[in-house]
Amino acid sequence: MKFTHIFSAAVIAATSVLSGGAFAADITGAGATFPAPVYQAWAVAYKEKSGTGLNYQSIGSGAGQTQIFNRTVDFGASDAPVATDKLAAQKLLQFPAVIGSVVPIVNLDGIEANKLKLTGPILADMYLGNITKWNDPKIAEINKDVKLPDLAIVPVYRSDGSGTTFVFASYLSAVSADWKSKVGAATSVQWPAGAGGKGNEGVAGTVKNTKGAIGYVEYIYASANNLVTAQVQNKAGKFVSPTVPSFQAAAANADWAGAKDFAASMIDTPGDTTWPITSATFILLPKEPKSGTQAAEVIKFFDWAFKDGGAIAEKLHYIPLPADVVARVRDAWKAEVKADGKPVWTN
Repeated sequence: MKFTHIFSAAVIAATSVLSGGAFAADITGAGATFPAPVYQAWAVAYKEKSGTGLNYQSIGSGAGQTQIFNRTVDFGASDAPVATDKLAAQKLLQFPAVIGSVVPIVNLDGIEANKLKLTGPILADMYLGNITKWNDPKIAEINKDVKLPDLAIVPVYRSDGSGTTFVFASYLSAVSADWKSKVGAATSVQWPAGAGGKGNEGVAGTVKNTKGAIGYVEYIYASANNLVTAQVQNKAGKFVSPTVPSFQAAAANADWAGAKDFAASMIDTPGDTTWPITSATFILLPKEPKSGTQAAEVIKFFDWAFKDGGAIAEKLHYIPLPADVVARVRDAWKAEVKADGKPVWTN
């Protein structure tokens, strides 16, 4: 089953009040599937307002990085922050665009959304192949009110290079020493068990069609397809459901001021109400673009998104950036993105 248009209704609802605008040059971007629903919703609204279109290819963070390294698109998009030395070598500015969360999804008969409880170590053991049945004593111990089936667990993971994988694997590395030593965190890892699906759409589709499956996706893909999400135990020991307030609580605890290249971590942050698998997603923009005009159009798009796209983001269960972070991003645009030695954006 294809999930290419799973969020189309939400996009239309989020953008129906906007209209007007003159024609301008279209911009191109490629990369992360994690933020694709909000980028495409923003694109619809922005084109109606400004006349400038966005052609965004939702092909995964790894492929998006490759495209911007090769300068085949105006900007790249990656959930995994790019290392400082690589940003310098590629002459790229990295900045966050929006905040989202990764959630576990399951396909179990009789299990309603957010009734099943999971811990980080249990999730790690499922994907390591150490816990193989849904009625395993470790799962049963924290789910006394849930009837767990004697059914094989089918872990589903991203088969492509993926920032969503980076976020999920970073969380597993934070909560499981076994996972950290054996697998680690990257956009692509060697999965010890399970089956692969391409993109958030592929993982969502595979879980939806496989009894006993568990997967991880950006929250909008679970919400739009009515997939069953689970509670996860956070750093404070509390079991929390994936909700906008729990995502906001995680974002509020991020160390933005101390983060180099805006790469603030929101993985397993403190707080009774925080969702532990939360992350910013990033834009990669050339500091010395081939076309200053196109770079300026990219900046105008994201400047509009910061100013006017918050309601659209929240409707799709993303979290807008804090105002002080937006101010720092605008300063970076002015100082670092130049064509012929002159800033491409001076607003």
